[in-house]
Parts: sequence; structure tokens; C-alpha cells
Amino acid sequence: MTPTVVRRLSVETLDIAMREPFGISGGAQEHAANLLVTVELADGTVGLGEAAPFPAFNGETQASTRAALELSRSDVEGADVRHYRRVAMALRDKIPHAGAARCALETAMLDALTRRAGMPLWAFFGGMETSLRTDITIPTGTAEHAENAARRHAAAGFTTLKLKVGGNDLDTDLERIASIAAAAPGCELILDGNGGLSVQATLALLAGARRSGARVTLLEQPVHRDDLEGMRELVTRAGVDVAADESLTNAADAVRLAQLGAATVLNLKPMKHGLVEALDIAAVGRAAGLGLMIGGLVESVLAMSASACLAAGFGGFRFVDLDTPLFLAENPFEGGFAQEGPRLDLTRIETGHGVRR
Repeated sequence: MTPTVVRRLSVETLDIAMREPFGISGGAQEHAANLLVTVELADGTVGLGEAAPFPAFNGETQASTRAALELSRSDVEGADVRHYRRVAMALRDKIPHAGAARCALETAMLDALTRRAGMPLWAFFGGMETSLRTDITIPTGTAEHAENAARRHAAAGFTTLKLKVGGNDLDTDLERIASIAAAAPGCELILDGNGGLSVQATLALLAGARRSGARVTLLEQPVHRDDLEGMRELVTRAGVDVAADESLTNAADAVRLAQLGAATVLNLKPMKHGLVEALDIAAVGRAAGLGLMIGGLVESVLAMSASACLAAGFGGFRFVDLDTPLFLAENPFEGGFAQEGPRLDLTRIETGHGVRR
């Protein structure tokens, strides 16, 4: 058997407790209900991948993701990881609505391929950079919670805070923004609506944020994913960058967003469309002159390290949102990027994404 052929695929439950619920406008995640995917090559090389479904984000669940992984077993076992893109295309056709499963499988295959080659994943993706600076998220909640979190994160060295909005009434969100501006006046602010706002509510929120002295630099998916006219209106009227997240699921969406002028930034999340599609989206964004952002769902250091390798290797990402390992109560792995405050250092990753069990 060819040494790079997948001999075995295994799937395990990966439940991780969280320090606090991770709330967005569509709901909250009480714990990380993820899955660990392992591929073993014919020569014994092992690659790891993580699936992190988030029901409040796109409806994917741990159960649906496991079913998609099992459905894909025949496409992965017996496949040669040197043909990872061919496998990824087959998975896109077979499980088109199971982004977390596709991400885990692609990550495991590329991890095995680059471990066997003795190459770090960031070098495989291009080697442009070996460090990133991430923001940190303040989930939905009270103004007091937002104020305390902002003060704590600023003290830890974070210069960009991402606030989840749209899960409360407008006045509550404005109160939270004002509290953050007072507690961390030196920090820039990303407002992430997860599609929970209208155009007028977004503009009112932005105006109120400016009155409070908040330094808003990005609106992330303020309106519903299908409201591309609303996104385009905000690009025209908001006066800050507008990022597409839920509106962006594949490279074709990236082309459409660029043509319509419905975003100035593309938020790539490998967990919603896989690593291969993320690379295609990044290429579209760069060609169209759009800014790039890398993000994720409620992921451990495993999936986040793979995403960091993609962003650093490809290079030029203006916004980095790879913070969810900080919300987990434990780290079930070793290795991956090293983090000190907002800085993610990839230089210690010698092969693959560097994460070990």
C-alpha cells in the first residue's frame, strides 16, 4: 500500500467545558460539543482534525456532524492524502452543508501529509508570516460583564475587542459599548451582529457608539445573511469596514459579494467551509482588493492552530479572531501555537499544525 494512503479514520467525542457561556445573537453555547477526527496513514503517520459545530451559528450539531463524518468514511479511507484537494471536492459534493465535518477531515489529512513531509502547516500554506495578533470576544451579556471583560482584556495586552451585539435591545447594546469605551479607551472595537440587526438598527448602534467615544473599526455581519442589499447599503453609509461572515460560505459567495460591493472584508472560517474552500475564498478576496479576516467557532487550540497556519502562511490578514481557546476551561492537547496575550507565535510548530494528544 502507498505510504500516504489513509488506512484508518476514527471519530471521537470531544466535549470541553467552558469558563462561561459563549453567546451570540442567535443563542449561547454552554460547552464545546466537538468531535476529534484522526486519520492514520499506511506508514503509521497520524493526523488530527477537529469539528466544532455551533447550532446557534448555522444549525450544525454534534450529532449531525458525526453522521456526516461517517457518511464520508468511504471517501477518506483508501484515499491518498497527496490528493487532498480531490478528496475535499468529493466531500463538498457529498456533505455540502456539513462544514465542520469537512474542516475536520481536511485538517486531519493535511496534518498527516505535512507531518510525514517534516513541514509545518504554515510553510505549506505559503510561509508569509509566523505570528499573528488576535482580538478577543466579549459575548452577549450585561454592561457590567462587558466592562469587566474589557478592562481585563486590555490589561492583558489586547488592543482589539470584538463585541457580540444584536442579542439584546438597542439601548442595552449601547450601554455595553459605552461601558467598554470607558473601561478600555485605547482599544479598537469590532461589532459583530451575527445577522441579528437591521440596517437602521446598525446605523443607530454605530452612531451611539461614536457618541460614547468607542473606536469602531469593523461591522461584522450586522444584517441577515441573505440581505446583501442591506450589506451593500452599510458599506456605503457606515463609514467603517463591513465584513461578511454568515453571507460567505464558499468562493462563489465571495465573488458575488465583491461584484455587489456588499462587503469590504471577507471573514474566512474554515469551520464553516473547510480549509480548501477557505484558500479559494482568500484568493478571490485578494484578487478583488477586499480585506481578509480569519475566524472560527467554539474551537480548541487544535482547529485554531490550523486556521492560524492558514492565515499566517497565506499572509495579509487584516483582522484575526482566533480567541476561543481562551474561553475553554481546559486544553486537552499539547502543542500548536504559543500564545502570550494577543500574540500567536507559530515558530514552535515544526510539523503539521503542531497539536498532539
